[in-house]
Amino acid sequence: MILCIISFTEKGIRLSERIGKELEKDGVDCALFTRWSGAAGEAESRDGGKEKRRARYVKESLSEWTQAQMQKRRALLFIGACGIAVRAVTPYLQDKLKDSPVLVMDETGRFVIPLLSGHVGGANDLALLLAERTGAEPVITTATDRNGVFAVDLFAGKNRLWIENREGIAKVSSRALSGREITLSIQGNRLKADAQVPDGVRLIPWERRGRVDAAVCEAGERADALLLLRPRPVVLGMGCKKGTEAEKIDGLIRQELKQAGIPLHQVCALATIDAKREEPGLVQWCGEERVDLLTFSAGELAAVEGTFHASAFVRERMGVDNVCERAALLACGPGGRLILEKRARDGMTLAAAEKEWRIRF
Repeated sequence: MILCIISFTEKGIRLSERIGKELEKDGVDCALFTRWSGAAGEAESRDGGKEKRRARYVKESLSEWTQAQMQKRRALLFIGACGIAVRAVTPYLQDKLKDSPVLVMDETGRFVIPLLSGHVGGANDLALLLAERTGAEPVITTATDRNGVFAVDLFAGKNRLWIENREGIAKVSSRALSGREITLSIQGNRLKADAQVPDGVRLIPWERRGRVDAAVCEAGERADALLLLRPRPVVLGMGCKKGTEAEKIDGLIRQELKQAGIPLHQVCALATIDAKREEPGLVQWCGEERVDLLTFSAGELAAVEGTFHASAFVRERMGVDNVCERAALLACGPGGRLILEKRARDGMTLAAAEKEWRIRF
């Protein structure tokens, strides 16, 4: 996850720097920005010299900056007034299941408030993490959280499940909030070994299911349920030449997946070599599709066992004979299998692998 933190005062900058250092320990990649005019130059160090600020001064308008980050589906933390955040993000809201997680924190670090995408986007969990690391008080307003009942959209978000019929979220949540037991059926033996079923939820064996509140099942499988949730087990592996536009990447992915009969909503991640970690087209595509971007070193890729479509040119440039197939399999972990072998077009290569999926609470 990339968390973009923007501040508006010198005090806010200091808080953002502290947050960045703390969250790095939890594997959260923080990008610091500020609109404080005093940050346009270098900062005075304690000994009277100059030092580089960690927070980058944003020259464009706050609206333009916000639009750019939300297009990439990055999480946003505004250190300032709620009104600033609300006015900044409102023009760019599209869909509650796709909008970026948005949080607000006052510059004294006393409160942290998730404003958007609390469950599916993970803003509530991020608020709790920020509270734990900074001592701030999390202000959580979602009804299921406040009442301590099972939140089916949070469950879907944690398990990276695709929600087929979004209207079912409100129906299941309404039942939970009224104190009713939620029945859940999961195709196959897919629960993680250490999964603890929460209070208020009753698991129904797939073979004996009738009508249930929610069902987790693979593409093409049907169930009589208020809410249908689908696993996203597909990992794409990709290589591309420098400067490849997101539109070209999107075109190749959609064409090849369609021909292979793989729905785009089954994709959970795109994997590549670490030299492409900041490739703008890949970063943009992953952000727009809410897909994780995973990167590996040439050594890690070379260690993947199997038979791959090797390229001497790629080996010379990247230090490994194949990126797309190796990266897709490596990202899947044990049990992964190739379901789409290497495809190449216009300086891009694409492969797809399928990983074993498991459910946790």
